[in-house]
Amino acid sequence: MLEGLYSAASGMEAQQQQFDAISNDMANLDTPGYQSTIVGFHDLLYSNGGYGSNVATGAGSAAQVVGRDQTQGAMQQTGQPLDVAIQGSGFLEVRRPDGTIGLTRNGALQLNANRQLTTQTGMLIQPPITIPAGIPTDQLSIDAQGTVSAAGKQVGKISLVDVPAPDGLVADGDSVFSATAASGAIRPAKNAALQQGALEASNVDLGAEMAKMETAQQEYAMGSQAVQYQAQMLSIANQIKP
Repeated sequence: MLEGLYSAASGMEAQQQQFDAISNDMANLDTPGYQSTIVGFHDLLYSNGGYGSNVATGAGSAAQVVGRDQTQGAMQQTGQPLDVAIQGSGFLEVRRPDGTIGLTRNGALQLNANRQLTTQTGMLIQPPITIPAGIPTDQLSIDAQGTVSAAGKQVGKISLVDVPAPDGLVADGDSVFSATAASGAIRPAKNAALQQGALEASNVDLGAEMAKMETAQQEYAMGSQAVQYQAQMLSIANQIKP
């Protein structure tokens, strides 16, 4: 009986993780370059409970993020010279304040106080690129390979990179990812290009997220009912005198 209670509770916890992923996706509906989350469900350990190898009792289910939807988002023209959209599979390489390297597809860039190219959250584009003083942003050009020119003079090149297994990247917030052993090492991207004056829209499908939310709510409610039923049965069993 306790197995049923644990199984139902684990199912509710799995649906809560699905809720969290959906909520995060919907919150990033307007975040440039955001890729929606893919959540996978799997069974927990089975046990024969001492009844023989052909009879197994499940311990419920669990959920975990298994990757990101890598479908290209729509290109949105902004006309802003510091906006760059990535076409194809690849990332911008950025340096966090703590010195670690991250990857992002959010190409909404800006200049910091030192006139260095950064993300909107202040992470330095790699390798560092400094725009000479006195040159307005409307005199900046960024070509498809990432070469940055100011008033016709090359001042740097934005790195376009990728990893062998993008699903192995770990999300760190602000649409920034870290490479892991599962993703493989960061390497130059072979199938990516930049488009200046544009941003890649989030690929979150609001209709699909709403449908997933409805399904998760229904399954969570079923799990809650199962927990209540199991608790009632356990209470009745405890009241039965031998």
